[in-house]
Amino acid sequence: MNILIIEPDKLLATTYARALHAVGHRPICCTNAQQAVFAADAQTPDAVLLELQLVSHSGIEFLYEFRSYPEWQNVPIIIVSNVPPAEFVDSWEVLHGELGVTQYLYKPHTTLAKITTIVQNLQPIRVG
Repeated sequence: MNILIIEPDKLLATTYARALHAVGHRPICCTNAQQAVFAADAQTPDAVLLELQLVSHSGIEFLYEFRSYPEWQNVPIIIVSNVPPAEFVDSWEVLHGELGVTQYLYKPHTTLAKITTIVQNLQPIRVG
């Protein structure tokens, strides 16, 4: 699967990419939302790993833009963020329902093994 990684920390993005590549995926790393949209336009990802704290655009802004494209409507999105999930308790219905977030992983409590396992178990859904 093509996995779009949107992570401003280049070392962490590289770590995710190596782990996902080791289990057979094709990671595409981007450090900001604009790069991610260009990368997705060039090749629709099968899944997205997203940090919410991005430079110039928030991860939430990226989600709204990403979901505005019909061909990306059903791409699974996993948030892997330093933003505590408690900050989104009241908006989980929007994140999960309207924006299609599959999972919310809090970085301080998430291992690399957990991320690769979740990605391995994804069932990508394509439109069309």
